[in-house]
Amino acid sequence: MSTAPPVAERQGPAETVAGFLAALAIFGGLIAIAQRPVTIGLTSLFIGLVAATMAGGRNRHLAAAGVAIAATGWLVGMIVCVITSRPLW
Repeated sequence: MSTAPPVAERQGPAETVAGFLAALAIFGGLIAIAQRPVTIGLTSLFIGLVAATMAGGRNRHLAAAGVAIAATGWLVGMIVCVITSRPLW
């Protein structure tokens, strides 16, 4: 009896792009805390949502983390800017 090893599931180009977009959303969410939260935070949140719609398979959790971190970064950035009287955009 010979059994072939299971074939690894290959990622398509859309899933690869979704992984990079999710990483960009995470980076943007963290930068939004220190810089302009309205422009950077909302843009990274939009990028994270696009990544979440494109992601499937292995990148699904990374895209969900990207959306969560971008939203949290936007909220924390808004709070920090209001407390320190810095411009929001």
